[in-house]
Amino acid sequence: MNSYDVQISDVWKRKDSGGVRRSRPYRLRWKVGGQPFELYYRTKALANSDRARLVHAANAGEPFDTETGRPVTEARTLNMPTWYEHARDYVAMKWPRAAAKTRRSMVEALVVITPVLTKQVKGRPPAAVLRRALYLYGLNPRRWDEEVPAPEAKALDWLARASLPLDALANAATARRALDACAVRLDGKAAAATTVARKRAVFYNALGYAVEREQLSANPIDKIDWKAPQVASAVDRRTVANPDQVAKILDGVRSLGKPGLRLLAFYACIYYTGARPSEVAYLKRSDCRLPATGWGRVTYVETQPRAGGHWTDDGSPREVRGLKHRPRKETREVPAPPELVALLREHIDREGVAADGRLFRSARGNPVSDSVYDRLWKKARKQAFTAEQVASPLARRPYDLRHAAASLWLNAGVSPTRVARRLGHSVEVLLRVYANCVDGDEELMNQRIGQALTGRGVTAALDQAAEGIAEGRNRAGGTAGADDLAEGA
Repeated sequence: MNSYDVQISDVWKRKDSGGVRRSRPYRLRWKVGGQPFELYYRTKALANSDRARLVHAANAGEPFDTETGRPVTEARTLNMPTWYEHARDYVAMKWPRAAAKTRRSMVEALVVITPVLTKQVKGRPPAAVLRRALYLYGLNPRRWDEEVPAPEAKALDWLARASLPLDALANAATARRALDACAVRLDGKAAAATTVARKRAVFYNALGYAVEREQLSANPIDKIDWKAPQVASAVDRRTVANPDQVAKILDGVRSLGKPGLRLLAFYACIYYTGARPSEVAYLKRSDCRLPATGWGRVTYVETQPRAGGHWTDDGSPREVRGLKHRPRKETREVPAPPELVALLREHIDREGVAADGRLFRSARGNPVSDSVYDRLWKKARKQAFTAEQVASPLARRPYDLRHAAASLWLNAGVSPTRVARRLGHSVEVLLRVYANCVDGDEELMNQRIGQALTGRGVTAALDQAAEGIAEGRNRAGGTAGADDLAEGA
């Protein structure tokens, strides 16, 4: 708590002697908000100097901290944590409400930033050891009570001594060092735009937390002319497969034998319902309506993204979550065309379902992992495409089937509102992401532009106007003049 009620007494020398009193005989007393404070000094000059600082701050109208008795700016400096201490506080604050993958992403960013914000202190550990120590122990609240192995413990001890004070980041050059670290990979090459943007966001939010706690007066990044590489928000049109190309890939999946047949309907669900792979992986039989003929319906209820045991609350590699960007209990129903209904019925007849009702699982009954369906997809893609297509971005990932579905629906004339509902997007996001995938009357537009460029369109319009005016004049017994022609044009 702060107060402007400050009363400062004169320096007074104690006349008694012995022990501490003899070594520090000069006493300064003052009150802040009625709360008394006192300090003792070796010399009168030191006491008067400190008193002068207090008087100057009080005369300047600076508030005083009622807990320490010092001017707020001075108290803030005395209590200033290091960047490493602040990073731990920030992670602890965010951890309870963050998803497992968000926790991992946040820590990955801080692991890159924290070693840069250090002083020159002897005994700096190897970079790999320091990163491992931060990733597994220093910035992971779940493991703060565990015993840290000796190499990592030594690295974290060094970091505690070497970490810069938090207020050092008010210096633009210091904050820029951390931003520059976000922009490069471990091998020194430029990081992907999405990676840079994500790490910068974590750094910015961590500094914002320092502002919230009144440890910094403003976020220093706001004053730095540093921009992350622009992240493309729209889907790359080259990745979007047309229905014939999708059919070829699914035929390629089928040709891979039992591993392919186990996941054929998995890929089909992504394409025919526009779902995310993580949503399809946990689709259950009870969430599907599969009639013998005609359209069916699929309801997506939850996802279980794999984040790793370090980041989940119970230590399991996966975390049960609601649908992305949706409240926990919200579901999404999507019509299933007859083609998908037939594939799902065929899959159930051949593979059955897991004990919990899941449609898709590995050979051992476990949830389908990202690496498995990615690896199988690459094999099927080589089977279905030409060498040129394989080298291109076309349908490079299973996720691109979702883009193909959105493109198909939009170009088929389905309203953006309904397409967004099926994808689980807002209309705004849909139009921003898939703007490049909507085909219009491009040939007709090119024809009109070509006519305008050659002048034929303008000339034809003038000729038509002139003929109409001349015909009218002839009927009226007159002759069209230049003014009439211009007016008609």
